Amino acid sequence: MRVAETIDRQTARDWYRRNRRRSREIFDLIRPEAYLDRPIPLRNPVVFYEGHLPAFSVNTLVKKGLGRPGIDPRFERLFERGIDPEDASAVPGAPAAWPPRPEVQAYGDQADVRILDAFANEELENERNPVMRDGLGVFTILEHEVMHQETLGYMWHRLPFDRKEPPASAPRPVTAGPPPARASVRVPAGPATLGAIPGEIPFGWDNEFPRLRVDVPAFAIDVHDVSNADFMDFVDAGGYGRAELWSAEGWEWLRESATAHPIFWERPDGDGEWRWRGMFEMIPLPPSWPVYVSHAEASAYARWKGARLPTEAEFHRAAYATPDGSERLHPWGDDPPDPSRGHFDFAGWEPMPAGSHPAGQSAWGVHDLVGNGWEWTSTVFRPFPGFAPMASYPEYSTDFFDGKHYVMKGASPATGAELLRPSFRNWFRSAYPYVYATFRCVRDVGP
Repeated sequence: MRVAETIDRQTARDWYRRNRRRSREIFDLIRPEAYLDRPIPLRNPVVFYEGHLPAFSVNTLVKKGLGRPGIDPRFERLFERGIDPEDASAVPGAPAAWPPRPEVQAYGDQADVRILDAFANEELENERNPVMRDGLGVFTILEHEVMHQETLGYMWHRLPFDRKEPPASAPRPVTAGPPPARASVRVPAGPATLGAIPGEIPFGWDNEFPRLRVDVPAFAIDVHDVSNADFMDFVDAGGYGRAELWSAEGWEWLRESATAHPIFWERPDGDGEWRWRGMFEMIPLPPSWPVYVSHAEASAYARWKGARLPTEAEFHRAAYATPDGSERLHPWGDDPPDPSRGHFDFAGWEPMPAGSHPAGQSAWGVHDLVGNGWEWTSTVFRPFPGFAPMASYPEYSTDFFDGKHYVMKGASPATGAELLRPSFRNWFRSAYPYVYATFRCVRDVGP
């Protein structure tokens, strides 16, 4: 499938401009004095990401894809790649001094000119060049920026409130309403389709290919994500102190980090009421919101309930399969995503009450499978049979096939609409608590 059939030059330019505009808005949330802050110890400081987004586009499309010279070799080395260490002790050393923000922004402006000129005048599809075949380099840089915008969001969530500047247009969080009643639905045995066939979709990251059909035994799955109210029962029952509920890795993380509750929960007044750490303010803990936790915490809760996390294939079957044996493009059907179907595409920085988008439920009546929080699965992130690294970003997936990362599916409030395709896979380490990730439980049932 050629790029002319999937994305034209003007569409690429518009998408790129939209990305850059949104990125600027996100960086504008940071006060100047926070520019060198490292909100999460396992991530680079703020300055790195403002340089990384344009540098990645130049390195990937302009230099690797088109064979053209870059703009600033020093910046294109300094801002080339992010980090994913196991713990803070493995974080690589920072440069003696990061460039001042005006220099980083000036580099970004030059990169924008270079990229937009390439979209207008360069050969964007070249079968002789693997990086540019079927427009691969174009899609890579466009989706890369969308994904990083969500990363910036959960990083900014960890900054003190006085290090941020709320925009006048920030939507007010929706907190009203009790948590939905706990219920589950039986999904009968049947096939699930993971991944995609090359050429079947305009673009996918290498770990999305090739297509894999899996036969899934019958299972029962929660209709709604586990809510803050549900998880409070686990906390009050002493779940964080019961070693038998945790994996060895999870228990070690608890002991080393002194974790005793979800990272989005805080008690600013010591023994006072629980609050949700919002992007710009503390919010009385909304019982109806999905809980955001690490894979380790989600797994422990599921064991406490006598259940488990769904596999990636079970998620697919619950989300996209139908009782008549067909499969849908989205849980609600084949219509494109819109605000009635779920809480996604940068609709806000906080979740909404579980079940707020009944028009987005799956054919089995399962809510919020796409939107309101990524969904942890029990599946270790591995390649599908026949996997091949992508030419435009060969280390994108391969660096994480280490048995230590778990697949997440669905989407969060800060996931771009471009990523809402069934084949898209997200992943993080088990003890990484910062992402907008929730979960639901499944149980085995008879045939």
